Amino acid sequence: MTPQKTVKQKTRTKGHRFSAAAEKEGKDGILYIVPLGGLEEVGRNMMYFEYGNDIIIVDAGLGFPGAEEMPGIDYIIPNIKSLEEKKNKIRGLFITHGHYDHIGAMPYIMEKLGNPPVYATPLTRGMIVRRQDDFKGLKPLKVIELKKNGNGENNKENQIIKAGVFEVEPFHVNHNIPDSVGFAIKTPVGKVIHTGDFKFDFAPLGDYPADISKIVQAAEGGVTLLISDSTNALEEGHVQSEKLIMEHLDEIVKKAPARIIAATFASLIVRIQELIAIAEKYGRKVVIDGYSMRINTEVAQQLGYIHAKKGTLIQPQNADDYPPEKIMIICTGAQGEDKAVLMRIINGEHKYFKIKENDTVIFSSSVIPGNERSVQYLKDNLAFQRARIFHYQMMDIHASGHAYIEDLKLMLNLVRPKFFLPVHGHFYMRAAHAEIAAQTGVPYENIILPKNGQIVELTPNKIRLNGKVPSNFVFVDGLGVGDVGEVVIRDRQMLAKDGMFTIIVLVDGQTGQVKKSPDIISRGFIYLKESKELLKEIRDLIRKIVEESTRSSGAYAINTEYITNNLRDEVGKFLFYKTHRRPMILPVVLEV
Repeated sequence: MTPQKTVKQKTRTKGHRFSAAAEKEGKDGILYIVPLGGLEEVGRNMMYFEYGNDIIIVDAGLGFPGAEEMPGIDYIIPNIKSLEEKKNKIRGLFITHGHYDHIGAMPYIMEKLGNPPVYATPLTRGMIVRRQDDFKGLKPLKVIELKKNGNGENNKENQIIKAGVFEVEPFHVNHNIPDSVGFAIKTPVGKVIHTGDFKFDFAPLGDYPADISKIVQAAEGGVTLLISDSTNALEEGHVQSEKLIMEHLDEIVKKAPARIIAATFASLIVRIQELIAIAEKYGRKVVIDGYSMRINTEVAQQLGYIHAKKGTLIQPQNADDYPPEKIMIICTGAQGEDKAVLMRIINGEHKYFKIKENDTVIFSSSVIPGNERSVQYLKDNLAFQRARIFHYQMMDIHASGHAYIEDLKLMLNLVRPKFFLPVHGHFYMRAAHAEIAAQTGVPYENIILPKNGQIVELTPNKIRLNGKVPSNFVFVDGLGVGDVGEVVIRDRQMLAKDGMFTIIVLVDGQTGQVKKSPDIISRGFIYLKESKELLKEIRDLIRKIVEESTRSSGAYAINTEYITNNLRDEVGKFLFYKTHRRPMILPVVLEV
């Protein structure tokens, strides 16, 4: 039996505002849980909890657009319209960890939300504050530091933040960035546990194991709802430990005959530390390259999460002062991003580095779905330039930061929730997680799979969907936020797919006749010099359309808008008949 058929999906849409009755119910025993992102995608994670006159938010992340589906778009952020109108009720923003899909939207939305207090662990706080500095003119954020988390002597005392009717307690989890937490949230309808992005690593490097004892303690007395990470809900077994990853990276570096270029995520602090430690072991100098990676490394060093001996880290311009076998470059670009460091090195566009024969290139990350083609381009070009390539499909040189099936079962068994809400992933991932929850004893009728924007109503004995808030994409395009809509995106898609065809026509205002031969400009559609016969047919058609459009009751009436629309329609049909393609038609009609 598939979860799609067995998980209840009752919903009644009431628009984006709660009704007066719903507001009253909120005060009398209903908790509203509203996901604004992260439930139909990997990224853009943001969710808020509302009870009566109090709201708390968990995470405020951005998403990365598909280059083909959203040309020219830099980021996608959550739609916060439903929060803006009740920003006076917001008691705090609680951040699980420092990845951009959890903190990246903050510079774009915090002022609109009234700049509520932000709660974050030390490394996460440092990354938020440093990133805010890149946005000139914004007010400083009030970021309250949660205690350095872990398990052991430094974490015996419970830390509980009171935020209106809510009481929020962080607990340490493993991820591929230090200082990651989940939250146990005490609410008037019972306890809600939000795992954040998590895995269990019992031999982590530069971190403590996940604080299982605190998770068990948080679950004492019963958990009404578990909200849990679904990213790897189809992966069997347990996530591999970072200790094993470091052993394999060590073996590669030990045998590398020349320079090493290791590409990974800019925020993968644990991996950056591992590579620095291995480089030091074999006497290599390290270049950190890529703006975001340099910034994250500096913040992590200042807070003691990255350690490097004096003289280990050098500037890119100084790398040629050392023999190739004494250099390691740690950089961005493992996903094939156009302007990232690795792509610029491969294309010969980097100021200081080019690929050399016998360079060892390590892809220390998995491929994000949708990036397969660009990553393959990297590998093909590296092979052509005779570099040595290592990636996660050849050997274990990347461990995911997200729990596999057995880890997800462990979390469910530790918490034993009454209700279950899988998050952080596409629907098929969350549906798989729902099936895992059912296998561990959560009744199907107690599992809910909302879409972004759907309002989840929770009481001690019931969970259901009831209503919806706006959750459509908000695009960040250069300096513009939200000023690019679906129509603009469709135009960009059309231009990228079939090109543009511009027609410039001069029309005699007295006779309605076309003066001169119409000018035609083609971009991304046909090459004009090789299409002379087609162009002749098009120009004849343009004359016919213009002259028929201007003829009215035996006289001539020049209506340029009417002529423009007719040209767009008729020339578009003709071009599709001739080429089976639909370029964007841009007629310009000038009356002379």
